[in-house]
Amino acid sequence: MTLKPSIVEGPLNGVTVVDLTRVLAGPYCTMVLADLGARVIKIEEPEAGDLARGIGPFISGKSAYFASLNRGKESIALDIKSSDDDRRIFEALLDNADVLAENFRPGVMKRRGYGWETLQLNYPGLICVAVSGFGHTGPCSSRPAFDMVIQGMGGLMSLTGQPGGPPTRVGTSIGDITAGLFAAIGVTGVLYQRERTGHGTFVDIAMLDCQVAILENAIARYAATGSVPEPLGSRHPSIAPFAAFAASDGHIIIAAGNNKQFQILSGVIGRPELALDPRYDNPANRVENVEDLQRDLEDGLKTQTGAHWLQVMEEAGLPCGPIHNMEQVLNDPHVRARNMVVEMDDPAAGRIKLAGNPVKMSCFDDPSERGPAPDLDSSREHLLAELGISA
Repeated sequence: MTLKPSIVEGPLNGVTVVDLTRVLAGPYCTMVLADLGARVIKIEEPEAGDLARGIGPFISGKSAYFASLNRGKESIALDIKSSDDDRRIFEALLDNADVLAENFRPGVMKRRGYGWETLQLNYPGLICVAVSGFGHTGPCSSRPAFDMVIQGMGGLMSLTGQPGGPPTRVGTSIGDITAGLFAAIGVTGVLYQRERTGHGTFVDIAMLDCQVAILENAIARYAATGSVPEPLGSRHPSIAPFAAFAASDGHIIIAAGNNKQFQILSGVIGRPELALDPRYDNPANRVENVEDLQRDLEDGLKTQTGAHWLQVMEEAGLPCGPIHNMEQVLNDPHVRARNMVVEMDDPAAGRIKLAGNPVKMSCFDDPSERGPAPDLDSSREHLLAELGISA
């Protein structure tokens, strides 16, 4: 039996995902898979549904937060913990699924009778991706986790904020989002492996692992120097000038990463002597004297507006940019041209703007409109009909 195809054309057309995830990390993974063409069937708790349905802001009673993560999915409410009838429906869905996604704490699926050993035996081609705070092994595996816990424990908050300031969270839930992205990468990888072997795979994704994986030069710096990296505000630890700089009416971003770019920068702001200053005449010296460098550059930059400098620097070929708020991001001509603002039409909430799919592929269209997020249990009738199960 072939289940209903995805409404998005993409490389994962024909792949069916049974989605037990809720809130953010797991639903972000399955949203990415849906944007790549997979059909995603969301299994929710009866009555309450995904906890994200109760997270604001709300538009006409609908959670915009939930909608932003669950566009184009289907929903059926099943109590797989205690209802034999619902378990039969769930198992019928698994019979036709390629991927099962879940983000319970380790052990929950086994207690419900769907641990990996059981799934592997009953559905040998099934891929199971499990997203949790700390993974399915290790001394912390049974602990609950939220994004804030992971940002702190994973070292990110030790690098974020102004020098000497209080611990600062990154402005998006990057602990959840990176886990969702790595989970989607893992699923696409093992789908390819299954094509060759026919066997399913268990993909174990820990939010903490993913946070450590993106620490980038912080790990390299500590390994090389033995010094513990600390917050640096907007500046880069190894490149200068590479930060937010004050113009007469606000801040702009300048990233002049080599000697040639620094010479051009010094000239266009009317301070050509800076390129000859022994404090700034090579990359290492600029990093060593970064605070003096910031003051000297801003002495020139504060004579004109940010818009003036951005125009001058862009004409000179220097990497630079404004600091946009959300309204400016969503109305930016380049963001719009790249179809990174899409819309969905919700029967109750009307048209809602959402972030688009950043994966652009020459062989598939990138539609500017996406299917709405499902109402709780709204797909029950057609799913049961497809499965041949009486309502």
